[in-house]
Amino acid sequence: MPDITYDTRTAAAYRAARDIPLDGLTAWREALAETVQLREGMTVLDVGAGTGFFATAFHTWFGVRVLAVEPAAAMRAIIPAGAGIEVLDGHAAALPVPDSSADAAWLGSVIHHLPDLAAAARELRRVLRPGAPVLIRNAFPGRFDRDLRVRYFPGTASGIDAYPSIDEVTAAFTAAGFDRTRVLRSLPHEAAPTLAAFAERLDRSTDSKLRALSDDAYAQGLAQLRRAAADHPDEPATSWMDLLVLA
Repeated sequence: MPDITYDTRTAAAYRAARDIPLDGLTAWREALAETVQLREGMTVLDVGAGTGFFATAFHTWFGVRVLAVEPAAAMRAIIPAGAGIEVLDGHAAALPVPDSSADAAWLGSVIHHLPDLAAAARELRRVLRPGAPVLIRNAFPGRFDRDLRVRYFPGTASGIDAYPSIDEVTAAFTAAGFDRTRVLRSLPHEAAPTLAAFAERLDRSTDSKLRALSDDAYAQGLAQLRRAAADHPDEPATSWMDLLVLA
């Protein structure tokens, strides 16, 4: 199923349903701090920035300047631009920044949306300083058993199976001049404080994996999620994704 075309309403719905509380990303903040020496004065390129959630997170966590590149005008309009965050119109294969101008690039749930992974890798090699890392947060085939949506909507697994694999991503970036895989690890995030809260904010229209399900499969998964929420009212809505770092 093709990606949704965002207008003002759907962009706002995406932010309401998909943005994660910053305190639910402690493991990610700590892992990034251990992996990359980001500090004030550095520039981080947020590729496919969406509503700017991670642009805000990087600026808040590390004091870096963030260039938030997003192709959808409705998404760009709600990115909190200002001190430390600059919003740019562009996409992964055509980044509107000079050569060797960024100290790191962040791709959060973006890899599977790229129509030309090799072109994106070459463009990232152009804009990053020598040795600067690409930080990829994504679900990958064969590594999604702790994904919250797969847990309650098992039909979404086939969609993730079609995503680029770790080997495919690594090969594309190696061909573009990146040297090696520096880090590959799975990390948790808390999408909501409880399963009930997660169920309430779930919006099928904002999630390509959920949109690909039949109406019956979606309804069955939602019912299963709500039963689990009733049985375990204090359980946080914890999901896992991979951090892949290429340099």
